[in-house]
Amino acid sequence: MAALLLSATAAPAAPIDDQFRTWLAKDLWPEAKANGVSKSTFDAAFAGVTPNLKLPDLVLPGQKPQTPKKQHQAEFNAPANYFAEKTIGAVTAGGRTRAGKHAKILAAVEKKFGVPGEVVLAIWGRESGFGAAKMPHDAFEVLGTKAFLATRKEMFRKELLAGLLMVEQGLVQRDAMRSSWAGALGQPQFLPTSFLAHAMDFDGDRRADIWNSVPDTLGSIANYLSHYGWQKGRDWGFEVIVPDSVSCALEGPDRGRKIADWAAMGIRRVNGKPFPANELRAEGFLLMPAGRNGPAFVVTPNFYVLKAYNESDLYALFIGHGADRIASGDKRFAGRWGKIDSLYRSDIASLQRGLERKGYDVGGADGLPGYKTRRSIGEWQAKNGQGPTCFPDRALVGAL
Repeated sequence: MAALLLSATAAPAAPIDDQFRTWLAKDLWPEAKANGVSKSTFDAAFAGVTPNLKLPDLVLPGQKPQTPKKQHQAEFNAPANYFAEKTIGAVTAGGRTRAGKHAKILAAVEKKFGVPGEVVLAIWGRESGFGAAKMPHDAFEVLGTKAFLATRKEMFRKELLAGLLMVEQGLVQRDAMRSSWAGALGQPQFLPTSFLAHAMDFDGDRRADIWNSVPDTLGSIANYLSHYGWQKGRDWGFEVIVPDSVSCALEGPDRGRKIADWAAMGIRRVNGKPFPANELRAEGFLLMPAGRNGPAFVVTPNFYVLKAYNESDLYALFIGHGADRIASGDKRFAGRWGKIDSLYRSDIASLQRGLERKGYDVGGADGLPGYKTRRSIGEWQAKNGQGPTCFPDRALVGAL
């Protein structure tokens, strides 16, 4: 009986394994070969690899794509949980320890790229616990599965081909290709295309080693931010108080104005200090990641450079805030994260589709409450005689 049960459980996976092998041979291999990957590298990459059906955001053959019910990415869950003191405290305490230990390297990194050492340390700590995090997955299993079955096949196909090139060019050994569940590699957690574009040798051994070399890790993180436009001498942003007269729907990187103009509207820093003179003349953007249910910020273009590292407002805010704490001590936000309704990702996607039907641009009905969704909520609330909160809740899901 046990053997029959085991056979029945394993049966559905066999056809997928066969389809995967056919896809590798008939679809992926010709493109990999055209890109300069040898057959020996290709075969070694996929030796013993089968699709990992436990990974999130997969669409099995014969199924239609659906918004997942649950949210797998911490960056899009409740902000209060993301900023739990235990989590950010570990990053900031570890960052301060390493700021002294690696002072010379960090000074050289800042001199070359203009990125403050505390920012680099915050990313290093958040991404891999300063290199301590274990990578549980085989990168070719993850990237292969997602390129074959994920909702974003083309993106992962590009990453998979880049990973093959990394091995082909001798930049990393096949056995070292261990990754997160999303296919990110090494201490900076670079996807393969990011490795090829931004990883650098900063210790002088003529090899970019983001797995074992601290100088290479720190230099590569700063190089990434520099490539995405980090502006030397500018802050990432400021926590502020936003009066009720200023709509939370003014949020977003496409609705920037001079910081002096935000100040003229009544927005002021929580610490009572004026905005720095050099920032007043420059462009800033309103950021309210929990709408009226949490702290508010005026951020600079450097905030969106941090966001380029991980497409989440909360992630970029965590890095900016963590960097401040590494440099100046563990001071929490003045504003508090309010209580928000517990919603499934599919609930938020339903809300987004309701807003889209009414003509709002929510940035896509993906179940992720980004700035376009937040401000669309605020605009709809104002239009319907409600006080704008700019954040999804259970009543809004029902109403829309």
